[in-house]
Amino acid sequence: METDETPRVLPFQLQFDKPVASQIKIAEWNPEKDLLAMVTEDSKILLHRFNWQRLWTIFPGRCITSLCWRPDGKAIAVGLEDGTISLHDVENGKLLRSLKSHTVAVVSLNWEEDGQVIKDDSVNNSTYEDRTSRFFPPAPRVPRMPGLAPGDTGFMDDSDDSFRELSNSSYQRFNILCSGDKDGSICFSIFGIFPIGKINIHNLSIPTPYATEPATCRLSHASISKIALSKDLCHLIGMCSGELNHDEVESAERQLGVHGCHCLLLDTSIFWKRKNELHQVAQQASNIEDLIEVIRSSLSVMSKQWSDAMHTFREKFDSLSSLIIDHGLDSSPQEEFLSLLGGARTSPPVHQFLVNSLGESGVKRVSKVVCGAGKELQHVVLDHLQPAAEIIGFRMGELRGPSRWRTRFQGIGLDETLINNATEKSGILLVQVERFMRVLSSVVQQFSNFFNWLLKCIKLLNQEPSDQLLPYNSELVVIFLKFLYDQDPVKPFLELSEVDIEPDMETLQRVKELVHFGGFSDCDFLRRTLAEEFKQMESSFKEAFLMPFTTISRKMLCKDVLPLFALPSSSASVSVSVPISVTYYKDASTSVSSYQTHEHGFIDYISFQIPGDSSSNIANCIGISRRFMHSLSNSSIEESASLEAVLLSVPDGYHCVDLSLYKEGQIVLLLNETTSASECSGESCMMIVQADDLPFVSIPRSGCINTWNLDQLKDSVMHLRLENEKVRNIPHSVVAPLAVSASRGVACVFAARKHALVYILDEDEDDVSDSE
Repeated sequence: METDETPRVLPFQLQFDKPVASQIKIAEWNPEKDLLAMVTEDSKILLHRFNWQRLWTIFPGRCITSLCWRPDGKAIAVGLEDGTISLHDVENGKLLRSLKSHTVAVVSLNWEEDGQVIKDDSVNNSTYEDRTSRFFPPAPRVPRMPGLAPGDTGFMDDSDDSFRELSNSSYQRFNILCSGDKDGSICFSIFGIFPIGKINIHNLSIPTPYATEPATCRLSHASISKIALSKDLCHLIGMCSGELNHDEVESAERQLGVHGCHCLLLDTSIFWKRKNELHQVAQQASNIEDLIEVIRSSLSVMSKQWSDAMHTFREKFDSLSSLIIDHGLDSSPQEEFLSLLGGARTSPPVHQFLVNSLGESGVKRVSKVVCGAGKELQHVVLDHLQPAAEIIGFRMGELRGPSRWRTRFQGIGLDETLINNATEKSGILLVQVERFMRVLSSVVQQFSNFFNWLLKCIKLLNQEPSDQLLPYNSELVVIFLKFLYDQDPVKPFLELSEVDIEPDMETLQRVKELVHFGGFSDCDFLRRTLAEEFKQMESSFKEAFLMPFTTISRKMLCKDVLPLFALPSSSASVSVSVPISVTYYKDASTSVSSYQTHEHGFIDYISFQIPGDSSSNIANCIGISRRFMHSLSNSSIEESASLEAVLLSVPDGYHCVDLSLYKEGQIVLLLNETTSASECSGESCMMIVQADDLPFVSIPRSGCINTWNLDQLKDSVMHLRLENEKVRNIPHSVVAPLAVSASRGVACVFAARKHALVYILDEDEDDVSDSE
């Protein structure tokens, strides 16, 4: 039991103290539900309720480096060491989607939705509504490979709607998933599923607006530490460590640049200005990508099924060739079968093959395998591939109209020519699907007719009655033996092949004539197979949707950089890990502001620990800055000194383990004693500081990039005192992370002895426990 020596009321109440099997390295509360997601040192994800009931555990199989929730709390994004971002369902932890946007570890994730609620319907008249459900049933799912249990393929079960809900984002508020990696790349994806932009901070030309003459600078050897998109989607603040140098400095002198922690301000207002257009494109494109995966998987399943069936057929009938050679004959199996069909005497090898080797049961078994595979292929086409191709064609048609609306959609990179080309490719794929179905139906029919004839022959050779057998067509048997016995016209349609199909000249000429009446401009599709057509369609889609990605990437620029504090040169080549928190609060002054735009609805708060070896003047301090993204809003440099900051000196004998911004302008600090003999011994404390009560000082900006702005505050450092602040003593040494839930008003602290302690932060919470 924890007690205070003073009679004052404890500011926090301990809800419970629970052991954890492994040390936790990442923890995040669900923004909408009482759920806590935790990542262990061995990269397992645990999801617990507030009462510590575990709901599920998953193991991605790779090192987890970051974690964040979707704004509605229904999905969780996981950043992995290999650059992959995986999305998981909150209900069961199943994988919903994987994105490979990076090539190195994803160290920071931030998922933000549009915080602006437009009350004037006339302003929001372009809100997008997906019309596909009016004309089509629910989109087909990925077919399951035969022989696999549900879930073995890695895809969601048909009974689970989470994947469809993730893709069907037309009802969601517009949101952006941002991800940063250790090499300085920042990626953006709409609804977490459609990549829409990418920048690298090393390639940014960073302006220095406070210099006496226009100048730019660049970062080198930089690594992302934290990224946070504003709630109006107009700005992104990125914390990074690296060297900042003037562009004009010679390369030899750049090596003398000071390594430190910097704060970047990126202009992402294109997301707010074009959110309705981006919503529409992302909705269509992401659903098309899902349907492309359905077609790809369908072709894979069909190829596997037909290949297995043909293997069974060859395995049985190849023995006839060996029997013919053993009997000293130089004829082929086709010639022997044609001789039998013509009424000639049955040759010894054919008689031995039909009666002894194959037999009636063997014919029926092979017939069941081959004809059954043909029917399965038809079902896959009708239930999966063809519906997917039809919906793709409709969705591409939905994009053709916007692509012609150049005043609105050309600005986000929707190119009319590329969209028209992709639309044509989707139409050609539908033609190829119909063509394949005709070929498949014909082949299956001829196989079935051939097997019926073989059964008739076996009955006659065994002198058994054959009246009950199905009839056969002799002409189809001849066609089968000439063209299908040792050939497979179905396989080339399902696989990429170097052999082109040569159509008859009359058909090719008619297709060319149709171009004048609105037909396909690509007349060579008759020479391509279904798999080749799918490859071309997929390539055209990638080209069409790469244009918005490229266009948006170019429109995201760096507006400002704020050098915070120097770092030792020994850390120049490695990423520096210090407690950092970035968030945005509503600006109460906007209600009375005479100059109010969508960019002035929120105030940014940036909190960070200054490492002890960074500078002797401000060592062991916590820096808090605000209004960084507003420092360029005013018209003149003299009026633009709106950036404010304060330095908080950590009490003697303590150091900051982690920190988090909590609710409106409150900062939660987690402090550890520095005098403990071991990591697990000693004490710690948790402290809440009200930001509005802090003595913020206006920071005059300098055009010199080597000027560390916080050094200006070394004479006005505010000293935190345990007896004056809202503090809770913890009789254990603690480790990062500190997980704070603003909606619930709780904080989860992890002790070095592998325990999780959950505290109620708000004193007026109804469910605060009186006993500890």
